Amino acid sequence: MPLDLFAGICARDFTTASEWFERLFGGPATFLAHETEAVWEVGEHQYVYVVEDPDRAGHGVLTLFVDDLDERVDSVVARGIEPVSRETYDNGVRKVTFRDPDGNEVGFGGGPA
Repeated sequence: MPLDLFAGICARDFTTASEWFERLFGGPATFLAHETEAVWEVGEHQYVYVVEDPDRAGHGVLTLFVDDLDERVDSVVARGIEPVSRETYDNGVRKVTFRDPDGNEVGFGGGPA
């Protein structure tokens, strides 16, 4: 059975959040679900959406594993977003975490350098 994944992040202010996620993902949303929800396709059948929901904002945690971790992080930094942490686990897996204006954490993970 095919599977599509939609992972959601709640934000206090849609405009602020969508601008931040445009910089994080390197471009505008793939589509707008409605006037306060934007969706980015981050992989085949894999989507991250940002929706205005002030009561639930700031508690999201999301990690995306990528093949090009160093290049991905460098491009995000070049767009003006600095990581809040960089970790390397005992098995060599690395994770770089960014935090949006509401405090939601978005990490990119990958294998050893």
